[in-house]
This record gives sequence, C-alpha cells and structure tokens, in this order.
Amino acid sequence: MLEIRHLKTLHALRETDSLVEAAERLHLTQSALSHQFKELEERLGLQLFVRKTRPVRFTSAGLRLLQLADSLLPQLRSAERDLARLAGGTAGRLHMAIECHSCFQWLMPTIDQFRDAWPEVELDLASGFSFAPLPALARGDLDLVVTSDPIELPGITYVPLFTYEALLAVANQHALASRPFVRAEDLASETLITYPVEHDRLDIFTRFLEPADVEPAQVRTSELTVMMMQLVASGRGVCCVPNWALHEYSARGYVTAKRLGEKGLFATLYAGIRADMLDSPFMRDFLLTAKDTSFATLEGVSAAPKKQPLAERPLV
Repeated sequence: MLEIRHLKTLHALRETDSLVEAAERLHLTQSALSHQFKELEERLGLQLFVRKTRPVRFTSAGLRLLQLADSLLPQLRSAERDLARLAGGTAGRLHMAIECHSCFQWLMPTIDQFRDAWPEVELDLASGFSFAPLPALARGDLDLVVTSDPIELPGITYVPLFTYEALLAVANQHALASRPFVRAEDLASETLITYPVEHDRLDIFTRFLEPADVEPAQVRTSELTVMMMQLVASGRGVCCVPNWALHEYSARGYVTAKRLGEKGLFATLYAGIRADMLDSPFMRDFLLTAKDTSFATLEGVSAAPKKQPLAERPLV
C-alpha cells in the first residue's frame, strides 16, 4: 500500500512548500504528482495535507508519514551506498574544480558527507579560476567541474544541479534601492564589483549589460563575497551575486537586493562529468548528496527545468 515514492513525494512537498516545485524536483508533472497524492489518500482513506495553503499545512496523517520519511529515507540512502560497495564500487578518484566563488556554502557540507560515506575514494578540490577546468576535465585531469557556463566538449555530460536567480546588491541608501527592478542602463554610471573572473564568464556582462550595449563606469574586483558586501554597504559600488549568497546579507538589512530586469536573470549550476564516470556509484551518490544539500541549505534555489542544454538524464 505505502511505497517509497510516496515518502519521497511528501518529503519533497515539505522541503519546497509548493506542488509545482516539488514536481520539478522529482521530475514529474504537477498533474502526475497531484494524482499520486490523490491515489495515496484514497488508499489510506485519509487526507495528507490541506490544499491551497501556503505554507503547506499537513494533517496528522501527513505528519506521521513525514516522521517515517525522515527515519526511512536516510536509511535507504545508506543501504544503497552499502550495496554499491558490495558491488565493487567503493574505490576510485574524485578530483573536482569549481567555477563559483559562492559555492563553498553548500559544497563543503556535501564533501563532508561524501567523505564519511566513501572513505576509500580519493577526494581533491581545486579552484577553477587559475586554470581552464573544463578542458582539464576532458583530458582526464579532473573528474567533476561545478560550472554555470557549460561548453560543448566531446565525452562531457552536464548534470543540472539547481537553478538560481542572480541579483544586484546595492546600498540601502542607493537610488536604485527604491526601484522595482534594475535596468542595464542604470549601471552605466556605477562601479560594478565582481569576482576576479573574465567578463565573458560573468552573466551580468554576457546576458545583461552586453545585449543592451552598456558598460559600467568602473569595474572593481574582490575575491570574497563578504568583502564585496562591505564595499556595497559603504556605497563603493554594486555587485551581482547568486540569490543564496546575497540572502544572508539582505535578510539582516546590510544591503538591498534588486532584480536584474523586469523578469529577472536566472541561471543553472551544472556538474560537468566525463560520460564514462556518470554511472559510477560514488559519483551518482555525490551528485544526489549535492542536490539534497543545496536544496536544504540554500535560499531561493529550485530544481532545474527538464529541458536543459547540454544536460542528459536527471538523477533521481
């Protein structure tokens, strides 16, 4: 009567607080997810949650099943890892590089969990800013690259991790703070603070400023997000960062977050992997752990849309 997929769907609904986002995370249509809930409720003769409430309000029956999910799903993941070890997939190498200054917030907890689960896998992490990591991945020097800028390369598969919105941080007293959104031409007189990365690898340039033929008055770089926020708060410039990196500063009132363009500037973060490693048990577990950790710890991220350029089958 009760199946693992039912616990996963309830868990996803609680985590996302939205039928639409839960369906996206589980790679289902919203109608398929609704049908699954309706079918389970008919089997049990009990309602699991109250429809059209935000946040989602679970009934006593739904809360009881969530308790079971919290207990059983981690055990299931642990058992799957043990079975993979028994099948001979315990040893290996996972050398990775990241092209994202803000990624350590969710990547480090992911690595900690992975190291505990796969102690025999040789793990190494490098920053991808001092060299070209994707060609290194294609050569076999690396096994995984975290990037928001995938490049078509032979033998490389890009697995979408999550979608996020890039936002502009401005000082609370800045004239742009009262605007409903920021236009490209608004930045023509601004100092834009960026990470020390080539402009052709930054969405604020390639997807926002350059299409409008706009250049900022000045560009200033900083390695650390916290330093960028201090500069913004003191009126030294504005900066564009992922919503999850900006949230802790805007939520505390240090800076103001503004949408770029009326519809916003959205991007997807990918894990670039050599196709021959995609089915490795420890690689699949690392990707699932990365997704779980990012959804649990990052504010404002969502499952990547089904149709992704350069991306192959999702991991579920």
